[in-house]
Amino acid sequence: MTRTVLITGASGRIGRHASQAFAAAGWQVRRFRRGSDMTAAAQGADLIVNGMNPPNYHDWAHIIPEITAQHIAAARASGASVLLPGNVYNFGTQPGPWDETTPHRPVSRKGRIRVEMEQAYRDSGVQTIVLRAGNFIDPDSQDDMMSIINLRGLKRGRLVHGGRPEARQVWCYLPDWARAAVALAERRAELASFEDVPFPGPTLSTLELKTRLEKLTGRPLRLSRFPWWIFTLASPVWELAREMREMRYLFDLDHALSGDKLARLLPEYRATPIDDILRQKLPRAAAQGAAQPA
Repeated sequence: MTRTVLITGASGRIGRHASQAFAAAGWQVRRFRRGSDMTAAAQGADLIVNGMNPPNYHDWAHIIPEITAQHIAAARASGASVLLPGNVYNFGTQPGPWDETTPHRPVSRKGRIRVEMEQAYRDSGVQTIVLRAGNFIDPDSQDDMMSIINLRGLKRGRLVHGGRPEARQVWCYLPDWARAAVALAERRAELASFEDVPFPGPTLSTLELKTRLEKLTGRPLRLSRFPWWIFTLASPVWELAREMREMRYLFDLDHALSGDKLARLLPEYRATPIDDILRQKLPRAAAQGAAQPA
């Protein structure tokens, strides 16, 4: 039986990796064209992957509800399920590890927007799978969070930390997330109308990352603090700087996502080893590090 997935935001990070993973698994992949009719595009689809997200956190308060309403309407009209990439903003500063039972207590404006978005899906009656993850690691890009923060000074022998170096942070290797998304989609008939599935990606502190990178590169690295003061000065006129500063607390907060539910739902799933992930990031970071300010 042909399985059809409509992927919105197909040129973005989630969309690109989801498109590749679903195609590799034998699904018919449709890529939504921005500005067209999503409800029409979803006709005949079994699943919609919501890969749409305003770039640089632009105007979330208005755009996120619009995107949410579009996807819900398209899913209702087509009978498709929705697979949504969730994040950790919902949890605020509660101790972890966080799982599907952890209360949503956001401490940021963007966290509140995400909570409201997920509640809209829950209330809609549309089958929704939230695959919740930490900051992305994209092997094909240098604009993921690990590249922007941690690896920006690697060519000069520096590893940058955005907060407490000893605080663990949960990461999301996008090819792994996409494989898990496909596996959950293929079992959607067994799932509830709303499923919150934490995705336990690599979890390590900057100090642990330093140790691994030193072993992989064979050279010592110096720790360097991320220049948040530049973002503070630029916030009045630079939207990305302003929005990233709001989430700065996550770099000081020791946090992790539980893998128990994913293991129950997908007992065959195996994550890519962290050293293999870092080996993919190192050549790009080493080549481009010199162009970035320390």
